[in-house]
Amino acid sequence: MSDNKYLDEYTEARFWDKAKGFAKKAGYDVLEKALTLYYSATDNDTPKWAKTTIFAALGYFIAPIDAIPDLTPAVGFSDDLGVLFAAAAAVVMYVKPEHSEKAAEKLSRWFSKSEEE
Repeated sequence: MSDNKYLDEYTEARFWDKAKGFAKKAGYDVLEKALTLYYSATDNDTPKWAKTTIFAALGYFIAPIDAIPDLTPAVGFSDDLGVLFAAAAAVVMYVKPEHSEKAAEKLSRWFSKSEEE
């Protein structure tokens, strides 16, 4: 087990399940930050320490229990967003424009699909 319990919560499958399952509830801002960080962490140019920081933040995002339950209306994802912003600030030099572009493309597809349904 690592020193960070939330790092142990992260798996790629759980990240995608949470991101897709809560797209509408979490909102664009939370998912944009999570996806941008995800794409940065999967970039070979991102150093291991930055990937560890990112995966720990994403682990917090997908953890079933966190400071404010995600099922709480309006504020449930505010703690997730705070953790994601803190991680983004720590690794900002490794977040490339293409990471943000990939996140925006994915969100555009998700949100346009859910509006059609």
